[in-house]
Amino acid sequence: MPQRREAAIVGVHEYPLRVVGPGTSALQIKAASAKAALDDAGLSWSDVDAVYDTGSHQGIGGLGISEYLGIKPKVIDSTSVGGTSYEFHANHAAMMIAAGKCEVALLTYGSTAHSDRRAIGTGGFTGTATPNPQTNMEAPWGLTLISNYGLVKQRHMHQYGTTNEQFAAISVATRKHAMRNPEAVKAMTDLEFVGVNELSIEDVVDSRMVAWPLRLLECCMISDGGGAVVIASPSVARNAAKKPVWIIGTGEATQYRENGGDITLSAGAQSGPRAFADAGVSPSEIDVLMAYDSFSITVMCMIEDLGFCAKGEGGAYVADGHMAFDDPTKPALNTDGGGLSSNHPGERGIFLLLEATRQLRGESTSQVKDPKLAVAVGNGGSLGSRHATGVSILAAD
Repeated sequence: MPQRREAAIVGVHEYPLRVVGPGTSALQIKAASAKAALDDAGLSWSDVDAVYDTGSHQGIGGLGISEYLGIKPKVIDSTSVGGTSYEFHANHAAMMIAAGKCEVALLTYGSTAHSDRRAIGTGGFTGTATPNPQTNMEAPWGLTLISNYGLVKQRHMHQYGTTNEQFAAISVATRKHAMRNPEAVKAMTDLEFVGVNELSIEDVVDSRMVAWPLRLLECCMISDGGGAVVIASPSVARNAAKKPVWIIGTGEATQYRENGGDITLSAGAQSGPRAFADAGVSPSEIDVLMAYDSFSITVMCMIEDLGFCAKGEGGAYVADGHMAFDDPTKPALNTDGGGLSSNHPGERGIFLLLEATRQLRGESTSQVKDPKLAVAVGNGGSLGSRHATGVSILAAD
């Protein structure tokens, strides 16, 4: 079955600063990124007839952002499922465009998480005045978001024999890519990383413990930042300023705690196969994997659950070292530096789409040779607890 070419990413922009300083708001980041993404596509504000925005920052969702940007859209989508909201948005935009409901969709994200000193990771489940169905199994015991991920890593190590050294290979690969990305280097410098350089396995394993057994260099940074994506119909895409990147497969799923459930199994085990079946391709054909890397365990589960290797074999897979952009095996992992070493303003899903697009255009700072297919897989919520996993499969023109 031929791959569908019913909607394409035609414009992208990533806000260059990870520390914006006082006086810059999330809305300003969104507006600047949206304008730059439209310029990248060769389009204008008047071309936009669909708006996708979670409304998670400054309390302004699809309706408010439409007014702020001066757009009167035919379609508004404010789906909010954490960090993977933007894979959901891209997938929904592709479906609405294919259905003829709109022609040009604008996805925006902006955050000042670092400047606001938000407690991302060390906050989370605690501090709930009245227990509710979402927190009643975590909040009473003082569980934080990062310790929840630590539980998943510990379970993976126990269940499959995965080692700390194998997990560390993920951080090593993403830092290699980050050191080739000037914006990532500036981010680490501005955020006062101790050692803005490539990493060794020993560096990661010897870094301080944050939440057993997760160490500092296995945890994402907390930054400011944002970006925008423009998705368009084939008729618009064919006349855009740059070659389109087609959305050929989509998948979405949710997961939550269940008695007897496996906390190392993510919702990607459902959404991944759906997306690959939709695209008519297999994991072995993917050149670039942009996987949500809030923590090393998140990447490990995404690699396994999307079928790049069997469940429980992720440790050996990443230890083989074939995640680098210049390795002849594939796919390359998080070639912008990822959330571990480039940016993580709280919801990183849009950056997966941005770098996947840059790769398929040949514009990455860690450019894979002649890539044809890329996967963006986001994870929102909390792995091992309630979360969503959205998968978008992209193809070069």
